[in-house]
Amino acid sequence: MAHVKHQKWWGWGEEGVFFDYQNKPAFAPFVKNAIGVSLRPRERDTVDFATARVPASTASEDVLTVLRGISGAEHVSVDDELRIVHWAGKSVLELMQTLRNDFARVPDAVVYPGSEDEVTAILTAAVEHDLVVIPFGGGSSISRSLQAEADETRCIVSVDMGRLNKVLEIDETSGLATIQAGVLGPDMEEQLNARGWTLGHFPDSFAHSTLGGWAATRSSGMQSDKYGDIADIVRGLRMVRPSGTVVLRSLPSTSTGPSLREMIIGSEGRLGIITELTVQVHRLPQEHEVIAYMFPTWQQALTAVRQYTEAEIPLTFARVSDAHETAFSLATQKAATSVKGKLAAKGQDALWAVMRKRGWDTDAMCISYVCFEGTPKDVAERKKAVAKIAKAQGAVVLGSGPGALYDQKKFDTPHLRDFLLEQNTVGDVSETAAPWSRLTTVHKAAYDAAQRAYERIGKTGWIMSHMSHSYHSGACLYFTFAYVFDDEKPYEEYEIVKSAIQQSFVDSGATLSHHHGVGVEHQPWMEQDVSPEGVALMKGLFHAADPGTNFNPGKIVS
Repeated sequence: MAHVKHQKWWGWGEEGVFFDYQNKPAFAPFVKNAIGVSLRPRERDTVDFATARVPASTASEDVLTVLRGISGAEHVSVDDELRIVHWAGKSVLELMQTLRNDFARVPDAVVYPGSEDEVTAILTAAVEHDLVVIPFGGGSSISRSLQAEADETRCIVSVDMGRLNKVLEIDETSGLATIQAGVLGPDMEEQLNARGWTLGHFPDSFAHSTLGGWAATRSSGMQSDKYGDIADIVRGLRMVRPSGTVVLRSLPSTSTGPSLREMIIGSEGRLGIITELTVQVHRLPQEHEVIAYMFPTWQQALTAVRQYTEAEIPLTFARVSDAHETAFSLATQKAATSVKGKLAAKGQDALWAVMRKRGWDTDAMCISYVCFEGTPKDVAERKKAVAKIAKAQGAVVLGSGPGALYDQKKFDTPHLRDFLLEQNTVGDVSETAAPWSRLTTVHKAAYDAAQRAYERIGKTGWIMSHMSHSYHSGACLYFTFAYVFDDEKPYEEYEIVKSAIQQSFVDSGATLSHHHGVGVEHQPWMEQDVSPEGVALMKGLFHAADPGTNFNPGKIVS
């Protein structure tokens, strides 16, 4: 549909946007050392859709007539490319399946409702005609929350919310905005910024994900230390069901039994379709600055961030890359071409030399980024307070130059996965959260588990991590892993490595996922995470809400 933005059918993001390593002189040697791959220049600028072998739609003319009667013929499609755009999310496993034409169960039709009434009518029709409906936002899910069950025989309808993309109202007195669920992050921020406001929610997928998708998967943004996770941000919502609409008014707090808001946030379409949300918004800050720090060790960096939290310094975010991720980050620096850039590169080399003279192991050092927002006075005071704690833990303040570069590149990382797949290499992520007292244990356990998995599949692999999303009691750890896959058994190898890392999380006292949701990818660990009785309670809720299993069946718990 020309009026709704979609990602490319075969990979992440828009056509023509790629990861390029050739202007990063340290990157190829780094990859060769890490996983033994000799990189070759990108050859795949696009993938011709004519190469896709798409299963035929099984939507009957009767069903299509009903859908066209609801949203108009121009907003209902059985086009093969649109069906493939909507068949899955963008996990590495799904990208591999797409590129290999391993399409399991593709939606039979895609419908683009233009109003809440149309969404209600679609869900009513789904129950009457025994259809499966799967809500679709930006398609950025990496937990397989968009894939239909492979053995599903009923007609599957993907309900794309992209036409519902407006900021409807801003209550400037209360700092609340009512927004339609299908709006993409950049489009929403543009509408809010025009009136001097921001949601402050910036996940890695920001450019290609929607407000409704964030709520449906319990998303967290890079700036959650200040603005909160999506569960903190959402104050009210509307969720359509065949029997009516759940309306939760935008109240600051309530004592009205078990929280329906919490029940709906993270439900991944199992209870109905979220059409509208009322969210907390904030005035655009006068200043926004990211400062970089280099710590001698991972433990010193974690201690510093915990102490920022204990000192209750208001920060927008505090992030620490471990030694492996720090080395990766340094390897992705572009070659200096300007006089200023060359001087900066020489300065960096000189700084590393000074650190080594001080006794630093530069292979163990960890870079950290802290974001400050507010008035000039607020920012100055908070920078001073953070610097004092960081220096007490041995850090060197690198300043705003590296921080500004981080801010500019923060949404670029997902493009690396497509590039690596062309090099027959998996690059994927697993993230978790744990109390401060468990973080180092969780970190080490994940590294050990990954190494055992690499040995099991007979590969040299890589793992790295960063800490983000700090809380009073703990923080998120976000791991990236990579290895060369075997063309004959790519899915089996992936299962071994991913499962090993996920199992290490729950075994060491962490959660199965901090912000990627459950979908199908993380479902095997649900009983270990929330207890068998907790899973039974969820199953009872989903069965009572959807006895015909018409709403995104099989996600979260089966």
